[in-house]
Amino acid sequence: MPGRFDFMSLKGKITEDMKTAMRAKDSARLGAVRLLLAAMKQKEVDERIELTDADVLAIIDKMLKQRRESIAQFEKAGRTDLADAEKFEIGVLSAYLPQQLSDAEAAEAVAAAIKESGAAGPKDMAK
Repeated sequence: MPGRFDFMSLKGKITEDMKTAMRAKDSARLGAVRLLLAAMKQKEVDERIELTDADVLAIIDKMLKQRRESIAQFEKAGRTDLADAEKFEIGVLSAYLPQQLSDAEAAEAVAAAIKESGAAGPKDMAK
């Protein structure tokens, strides 16, 4: 039911991105998204589960690690064309990861938590 919820699951967003890439005839992006959808479907079938966003993020993280390893091997072998293809896929997959906090934002969140808990030192760590 479109419009019923203000959010879309990560799995739904990835499926919509596949359709968008198909309409745009963006074969490189379509290939990367289809690889991700295939990995997701494989996990669902193997484990007989419905994937949560956390499961999808774990799959993406694994795929990113594989691509980074491939890039190192391709560059070592002098295959920059294959390394570039893997780098493109990393860009597509990384777009689905949550935004990471900057160092300043993380420090600000920690300071706020310390202030809120009233902690004065390491002995107050449980707070």
